[in-house]
Amino acid sequence: MKTSDVLVIGGGIAGISAAAELAAHMSVCVLEAETVPGYHATGRSAAIFIRNYGNATLRALNAASAPFLAAPDGIGTDSLLSPRGEMLIATEDELDALDAYSAGATGLEALTPDQAVELVPILCRELIAGAIIEWDAQDIDVDRMLAGYGRLLRARGGQTVTGARVEGMRRKAGVWTVRAGDTDYQAPLVVNAAGAWADGVAGLAGLAPLGLQPMRRSAALLPAPAGHDIRTWPLFASAAEQWYAKPEAGKLMVSPADEDPVEPHDAWAEDMVLAEGLHRYEQAVTHQVTRVERTWAGLRTFAPDRSPVVGFDPRAEGLFWLAGQGGYGIQTAPGLSRLAAALVAGERVVLDTDTVAALCPARFFT
Repeated sequence: MKTSDVLVIGGGIAGISAAAELAAHMSVCVLEAETVPGYHATGRSAAIFIRNYGNATLRALNAASAPFLAAPDGIGTDSLLSPRGEMLIATEDELDALDAYSAGATGLEALTPDQAVELVPILCRELIAGAIIEWDAQDIDVDRMLAGYGRLLRARGGQTVTGARVEGMRRKAGVWTVRAGDTDYQAPLVVNAAGAWADGVAGLAGLAPLGLQPMRRSAALLPAPAGHDIRTWPLFASAAEQWYAKPEAGKLMVSPADEDPVEPHDAWAEDMVLAEGLHRYEQAVTHQVTRVERTWAGLRTFAPDRSPVVGFDPRAEGLFWLAGQGGYGIQTAPGLSRLAAALVAGERVVLDTDTVAALCPARFFT
């Protein structure tokens, strides 16, 4: 039997960052099913910070996370961000989607087709009916971020147990007993940060699911287009989310921007989905895809309203949700981890009340 004040189930960026923040207030143990933290969604992220990405609730979380990403106090001295930019291009049929993205956004600049092609020379100019760019979109050093939070957790006395897949949970006399492998772990509080498996963890606790849905997102790594230095290219994407492409260590990562509902699993790219997405990408550029160097996929898990779920479950004492981050988990982790720590520890919450209410799991029961 191992005891602590808080058990965090899930060792992705959500669980590790929240555990590191909670460890400033209480003893914390993270249970991670895989052999290393960050194996699933965290390790397969597109790793970019886009302030205007997501609904109003997510944009508030993006704003709350930005200062930490730029100056990661407690986990490093250098910014976790580096310049990239995000450019959306629209055909005539996609202009409504471009307008919808721009609504309520800040820091966007409209581009002419010539300006778009100047930034990414392989684009088909004649297909571009509109374009915008967010210059302040930046790459995130996810590896350094996850490792930094892990060091902070350890420095504050917390621990992470890998290979600890949760198999059962029960609550008695104000204490949760969580069975993982051949060991029982006890704590009065459990943080459910299990990503695609979060509804399954709720089931082990005897609760009905919230309706969290894992969605597969695939990607392929291609050689850089011949004759082009792509290092300074922005991420560029279809305004209707038909595909996106991003320079990645001298290569070009292209995704079909798929959102296929799947069961929680160790995701891989489906050949047909990837082929169709690469075809859509090819229609927008002046070069052909002749070689794919590597493919992969990850799971982005959404709540029914596509906002994260953060707060105590009104149906079970001592069970806290930190799940449903969708495709925004890396860039919102600083804001969400501090919110989680404040709510659990009873500290002052910095986020506005409307945002906190929009995240609370109680919204599914009112």
